[in-house]
Amino acid sequence: MTGSGDTPSVIVPEGFIVCDGAMPGSITDVPGILVGHYTDRRAATGCTVVLCEAGAVPGVAVRGAAPGTRETDCLRPGMLVPKLHAVLLSGGSAFGLAAAEGVMAFLEARGVGFRVRNFVVPVVPAAILFDLSLGDGSVRPGAAEGRRACEAATAGRVAEGSVGAGTGATVAKALGMEHALKGGVGSASERFGDGVVVGALAAVNALGDIIDPATGQQVAGPRNPAGPGFLRTLDILKSGRGPQRTSEVGENTTLAVVATNAALTKEQATKVAQMAHDGLARTIWPVHTMADGDVVFVLSAGERQADLSTLGAVAAEVTAQAILRGVKRARGLCGVPGLGDSK
Repeated sequence: MTGSGDTPSVIVPEGFIVCDGAMPGSITDVPGILVGHYTDRRAATGCTVVLCEAGAVPGVAVRGAAPGTRETDCLRPGMLVPKLHAVLLSGGSAFGLAAAEGVMAFLEARGVGFRVRNFVVPVVPAAILFDLSLGDGSVRPGAAEGRRACEAATAGRVAEGSVGAGTGATVAKALGMEHALKGGVGSASERFGDGVVVGALAAVNALGDIIDPATGQQVAGPRNPAGPGFLRTLDILKSGRGPQRTSEVGENTTLAVVATNAALTKEQATKVAQMAHDGLARTIWPVHTMADGDVVFVLSAGERQADLSTLGAVAAEVTAQAILRGVKRARGLCGVPGLGDSK
């Protein structure tokens, strides 16, 4: 049923089991890309590392107003460091940035990083999401957990849902955590042209609703306090039933890593990161709010040739699919249900 005036719309879902359709691949379909998770379900937190030990040309675009990041300046065009070997996504809010130290130690032990005189200095950009409200907020990923994620990294299909950086992730929080849904980690990939592969991994912890871009239908929203179904976040905000300022709900962020075997400069990788944010805009509404710290990283780990506009458009597509899968695959935790739960 649909509301009118200042009454938020109610969307009645068929249930919390959602069909994923065709398998969309994984970021690890890009040659040389490995992914590892560290998951703490008791504390409802974790971290995820994307490794490329052969090195990858990086790019980044930060569009959320409340980001928590590390080393993103190194990724900008004109900066010294030409290639990266890892990106870390972590729960634990700003405390979770400490997990990057474990990734650095793992790479240093393998002789991987930026060489300065007789030293190897791994440069590990990182971004965090806020999950302290779920589980035990006093437990956050640190150096040991970052290293464990690296040790678990494989080129196999990425585990999705309530794992890694998405363990404590939640979405649709305009009516508070008591009416939210679980977010999570998702991944997708696409092949086109002469062997070009573009993959994405996303950790979804958004304030807003989740929309299926193929149908325009709401997949997840704040759970209706009056009965079954979802409300629409923007209706809640406009009606005044939610926080008067979205910045008062500072517990959100969607993080993504896009990888490709196409050859890119840092300027081109940055452009692809900017275009990949369109994938967030297609699947999350509202997005890039004052309470979200949305970040997209790009890793160019190959020599294939591709049209930049096409590459960016495909990056947006696989990012959207990764976000959708992260929420659809999420299981309930600490009293917050997930779309992947049984009825």
